[in-house]
Amino acid sequence: MQDTSRTLDLVFGALADPRRRAMLARLSHGPVTAGELAEPLRISRPAVSQHLKVLETAGLVVRGRSAQWRTCALRTEPLDEVSAWLDQQRTVWEQSFDNLEDRLREMRRERATGTAEEQRDREETD
Repeated sequence: MQDTSRTLDLVFGALADPRRRAMLARLSHGPVTAGELAEPLRISRPAVSQHLKVLETAGLVVRGRSAQWRTCALRTEPLDEVSAWLDQQRTVWEQSFDNLEDRLREMRRERATGTAEEQRDREETD
């Protein structure tokens, strides 16, 4: 659980920044260099480097070598972990909403029954 919790924290933290999300979107088309990642974002190379470090720490990016170029590639495994966690949360919330809906339905029935009984009581006293 600790590893999952840490992974979730790191991935959500990495995804919190729009520039990092843009970098991941670019990497979804294939490996690129840090310079290529920087171009559309109009940020400095040191800033790109910092963002890449956050993405690497979260396990979303790996750096490698292709000839003389240092490339970055997307890793989707951490996103799979986030997706599994979200599915679990969705199941819990759906069950909670189903329980709430059942309780509201029950309360409406009780109210309708109570109203009908009150009406009969009034008619009997008139």
